[in-house]
Amino acid sequence: MKYDFKTLVSRKGTGSEKWEQMYAWNPQVGDDVVPFSVADMELKSPPELIDGLKRFLDNAVLGYTMPYDGFYDAVIGWQKTKHNWNIKKEWIVNTPGVVDAFYAAMRAFTNPGDGVIIFKPVYYPFSMAIDDNERELVNCPLINTNGYYTIDYDKFDELAKEPKNKLLIFCSPHNPVGRVWNKEELERVAEIAIKNDLIVVSDEIWNDLIMPGYDHTVFATVNEQLNDRLITCTAPSKTFNLAGLAISNIIISNENLRKEFKKAIDVVRGGTVNILGYKACEIGYTKCEGWLEEVIKLVDTNQKVVKKFFEDNFPKIKAPLIEGTYLQWVDFNALKMTNKLLEKFMHMEAEFFLDEGYIFGIEGSGYERINLAAPTHVIEKALKRLEKVLKKVYK
Repeated sequence: MKYDFKTLVSRKGTGSEKWEQMYAWNPQVGDDVVPFSVADMELKSPPELIDGLKRFLDNAVLGYTMPYDGFYDAVIGWQKTKHNWNIKKEWIVNTPGVVDAFYAAMRAFTNPGDGVIIFKPVYYPFSMAIDDNERELVNCPLINTNGYYTIDYDKFDELAKEPKNKLLIFCSPHNPVGRVWNKEELERVAEIAIKNDLIVVSDEIWNDLIMPGYDHTVFATVNEQLNDRLITCTAPSKTFNLAGLAISNIIISNENLRKEFKKAIDVVRGGTVNILGYKACEIGYTKCEGWLEEVIKLVDTNQKVVKKFFEDNFPKIKAPLIEGTYLQWVDFNALKMTNKLLEKFMHMEAEFFLDEGYIFGIEGSGYERINLAAPTHVIEKALKRLEKVLKKVYK
């Protein structure tokens, strides 16, 4: 392996969101405990990225910045070579993050009281954006068949027909259940959205993190008619662990839709991206594909480690393999604990810090989301810690 995926970099005292959160939950945890909650990586950054930023900073003037040709070329080239998606420079709208895009789309294409459809359990800022903007959350729960999730098309069609429901926020690949929707599934969602005049926000921030044997299909490529009502959210942040540099590329081919979206972003000055965000995106998309390929192999190894751990030691706890993202969705309902009791057990007894399933919706009750983007030996150590306390409560 060309890259160092064994060294653990302690983020204690650096302002890391999930590390600070861990110490707030349990101030007594040792320095060898690592959180697996918030979705950024516990891996050293791509060396090509760090070296590229260093060279850039040697001569940079850190003033006001806007997108430039090299940046656009990198984004367009990545989408073409990685996803077989031909986009144009003028389609790209920059925001600090995809969550900003959810909020902007809410303001641009709906009014207070309008319904917004989501498929729970799902990334919780979907719900936050709906509630904070005083829209009505319309849930179309995914169908869970022994840990494998599919879309309830009949329910979705029924909800889409309601005139008050104006917008769909769609997660592809899906966080937290790890599904990579296939082309046929996406075509059915597109047909229902088009037929019922829904605007669609497709969150594809995980589109580069696909496990071996699976392929991501860009939603914009499945039905030409869909593009007149589609906002596609992409970013290098999950791909190259750049969340702290706040750069996202929101791709909107329909000019009128794009104008309305930009108005909503401009109202809150939400289109400002920092100079290092642009440069890091360019470097990631042009220099770091090899690093990404190795990360995917690591995540695939780690998910199999987790799955085998539960199968061998606690078979009633289910950890299905994921198709995409680096987040494994583990079913702890066999412990018959309430959400709060499970949370306390994980934080205080196991010192195993994850994202609690219930924050993704009631459908996530009894589940935990494990971030697999960490050195394998670090995950194995955490599982050994978990094993000691699980033996006391597992029946």
